[in-house]
Amino acid sequence: MVFLQTPTINIDAEELARVNDSIKVATYGALEQLRTNPQGFMEDLIQTAIQFGLKLLAAIIIYSLGVWIIRRIKKALTRIFARRNTEGTLASFITSFVSIALTAILIIISISTLGINTTSIAALLAAGGMAIGMALSGTISNFAGGIMLLVFKPFKAGDFISAQGYSGRVKDVTIVNTKILTIDNRMVIIPNGALFNGNIDNYSAMQLRRIDMTVNLAYGTDADNCIKVITELLRAEKRILDSDTPGVADPLVVLSSLNDSDITFTIRAWVNATDYWDVRFLLNKTLYTRLPQMGFHFAYPHMDITVKS
Repeated sequence: MVFLQTPTINIDAEELARVNDSIKVATYGALEQLRTNPQGFMEDLIQTAIQFGLKLLAAIIIYSLGVWIIRRIKKALTRIFARRNTEGTLASFITSFVSIALTAILIIISISTLGINTTSIAALLAAGGMAIGMALSGTISNFAGGIMLLVFKPFKAGDFISAQGYSGRVKDVTIVNTKILTIDNRMVIIPNGALFNGNIDNYSAMQLRRIDMTVNLAYGTDADNCIKVITELLRAEKRILDSDTPGVADPLVVLSSLNDSDITFTIRAWVNATDYWDVRFLLNKTLYTRLPQMGFHFAYPHMDITVKS
């Protein structure tokens, strides 16, 4: 939590009295001139009003012209973003930010045209911006993370990702957070600052995925015959790809390790990313059902003890 300390304004009594005296002197001088020389007073008043009117007219012209220019800049940015297919959220944020910044500059220029000192206004805006930045440091971090996500696009709406301990399909990417719909239908909202600075596993980024599985069978299994049978089961599944697909290898079955209580066969097969889970679950069921029918028995942890007399 950030506590903002309100600045204390110390006004010197002599300074305040001096300001009051100057106001009184100016007022008395104007009244005295009105009493002694009313014509001159009116001429000065008219001249001052004309000068202020000209400044006001110039300020109105500058402000109107500036508003027109800002609108043209917004339209130009919109066309550029549309031509480059920029993410809508990012395009809207940048356009709004540029419009607000230019409008603030235009207001300061218009006020300065009236002869008003804008130094204090600029200092006040700077101090206010610093205070807001300190109070919203976490939010600004999420803003920055959102901009980076929208620019580099490690994922998009509809992708299935795993990040910050959650897995699900991306529903929406805003400038401050990302909404993920999990498999069990929970909506998880993750701040973009933490999301961009963490690891992101995008399962939908590539069109193809490889299924990696292991099967543990008992010692005494005919390895060559088992590899042949598992390969035939893989080829029987039409959704498993082979070398006819560019960049894809044929299904692979190897005896990968000899363990204490079993031997391990490793299976590798390529499928389309959209078929990954369906094919994986089906292979689990097929191997569990067909291998025992073919005379291949699954292993279980056990220990053989030999007793010597």
